[in-house]
Amino acid sequence: MILDAARLSFRNLLAPETRSVFWKVLGLTLLVLVGLWFVLRSLFATLLFPWIAGFFPQMPEWAGWLSFVLAILAGLGLALGLALLLSPVTALIAGLFLDDVAEVVEKRDYPNDRPGTAMPLGPALTSSIKFLGVVILGNIIALFLLFIPGVNLIAFFVVNGYLLGREFFEFAAMRFRPPEEARAFRAKHGSTVFLGGLVIAAFLAVPFLNLLTPLFAAGMMVHLHKLVSQKDPAFRG
Repeated sequence: MILDAARLSFRNLLAPETRSVFWKVLGLTLLVLVGLWFVLRSLFATLLFPWIAGFFPQMPEWAGWLSFVLAILAGLGLALGLALLLSPVTALIAGLFLDDVAEVVEKRDYPNDRPGTAMPLGPALTSSIKFLGVVILGNIIALFLLFIPGVNLIAFFVVNGYLLGREFFEFAAMRFRPPEEARAFRAKHGSTVFLGGLVIAAFLAVPFLNLLTPLFAAGMMVHLHKLVSQKDPAFRG
């Protein structure tokens, strides 16, 4: 089911029906990431760089290469910070466009099924903001674990696999179920949802392709919810 859902979602990325949502998601993701880059760069220049420079008040000319090394390290640090923020950005943008993606997927691949119902704007926005906080907290924990050999990469996939899988699946399920039932359904099939989340985390780790993570993840979990529901049609919470 997981591989089928991922394959169908990947196929839908460039489908004509998805094109409008594709450009919206890609454009907004790039806009937010560029904005975050300037924010991180400004914070580094005003807060962190003066503190580091204080350790080298009078650097001799022969040690000028240290400035070059520090500049490279700063660039890597900013890139790492932006990479860690990609998951929260994905969660936030997906919350805005999930129903658009779901409607396209449902009409394209499940034309004979009952269409889902979009969440009201207020609850959808509240849920997205709450999840954004959880993802940021989870990635801060993963950031600290990056310094532990053998744990760092595993931490990234486990944290983002669990959080992204849980939230995207519940978003998809709430189009057909009340919130309490959607959460109970996700909990019952937690291992399947977690493995699906790991696929999303792997997609998130691919440079450039990861800009389409909101579109891919939303589509994948719509498919996965459909497939799981077909195997467990009697579930009513």
